[in-house]
Amino acid sequence: MGSVVLLALVALTLRPPITAIAPVLDRIQADLGLSTTLAGLLTTLPVICLGVFAFVAPGLRQRWGDERVLLGCLVVLFVGNAARAFGGAGALFGGTVVVGAGIAVANVALPGLIKRDFPQHVPAMTALYTMCLTLGGAVAASAVVPLAVGLGSWQFSIGLIAIPVLVALAVALVVVRRVSAGPPAPVAAHGLWRNPLAWQVTVFMGMQSLMAYVVFGWLPVILQGRGFSPETAGFMLGIQAAIQAAGSLTVPLLCRRSRDQRGIAVGLTLLVAAGFTGIVLGTAPGVVWVATVVLGVAQGASFGLALTLFGLRSPDSDTTAALSGTAQGAGYLLAAVGPFAVGVTHELAGNWTVPLVFVLGCCAAMGVAGLMAGRALHVPSVHAATRA
Repeated sequence: MGSVVLLALVALTLRPPITAIAPVLDRIQADLGLSTTLAGLLTTLPVICLGVFAFVAPGLRQRWGDERVLLGCLVVLFVGNAARAFGGAGALFGGTVVVGAGIAVANVALPGLIKRDFPQHVPAMTALYTMCLTLGGAVAASAVVPLAVGLGSWQFSIGLIAIPVLVALAVALVVVRRVSAGPPAPVAAHGLWRNPLAWQVTVFMGMQSLMAYVVFGWLPVILQGRGFSPETAGFMLGIQAAIQAAGSLTVPLLCRRSRDQRGIAVGLTLLVAAGFTGIVLGTAPGVVWVATVVLGVAQGASFGLALTLFGLRSPDSDTTAALSGTAQGAGYLLAAVGPFAVGVTHELAGNWTVPLVFVLGCCAAMGVAGLMAGRALHVPSVHAATRA
């Protein structure tokens, strides 16, 4: 039970530091004098951190174990979130790096914990994790603008994200005190870099993450350009993120009824492409709303499937953690291109059609990777590589 509670509470704290920025991005730009390019960098920076620091996570996990690593991540998250509530551009960018580091390491540790403690229920527990992750992001995206208005400060509104981290930290302290098991045995994860299936999982993870962070970074801006008010645009991002939770819950059912996940991956890719197209090219507000819902369901399920593949494509928990680190490290670095590229292409083209073409190309890459990664195969065990 302790692992389930810790899993849920940590997941709730991982998305708000990212989704809370986009709804108040116009306020941040006006207050700090940031250009569109720097604003794009601000939305891209967390994704870069998710990629860079994911490579550190397996070593930390081997040294300290999953629960203690998660405890440390929560401390880092609290410090980073609190730092962003004070100061100017330096505190904002510096705090974003700090929270990105904490999120990155927790992202890698949690799939390994799921595989270790719930080996027969990987899709279901991953769905719980994904649901809490997306709900946390949805609440933050919806609440940050009203809080900024009420408090008279976007800094304080995003700083309030540190409060739920304290709750998770208190629970993590209790769980860690009850854990007597030491860290996992040493493993050799470098062999995954030479495995085609690991790279296919990585590309699928990277492409669906790229689309997700384009949404987190630019959906409110796109919607405001289509005539929606800042409050409505932020609310729609929150709705989109909340619907992702519903989408993630479909993954266990879909996986249970399918021998492999190839058809699921391709179908979800087509829905993501349709959602983006409807948001950018929809001719009426109702069409944009429907497209936002479709995109939310598809992205939630895609993210859940990507995380589920870590467990389904690996034979044991240590291999799951190693595959998670490899796929999230390289995948998020790949995804970091998305928000920045969308910002630059929009600034150069002066419209959202050219960025849409870029996104649809990424959807094509996601579909091909999903077709390969969805096969019912395993990457080699990292323990076998160690013995060799």
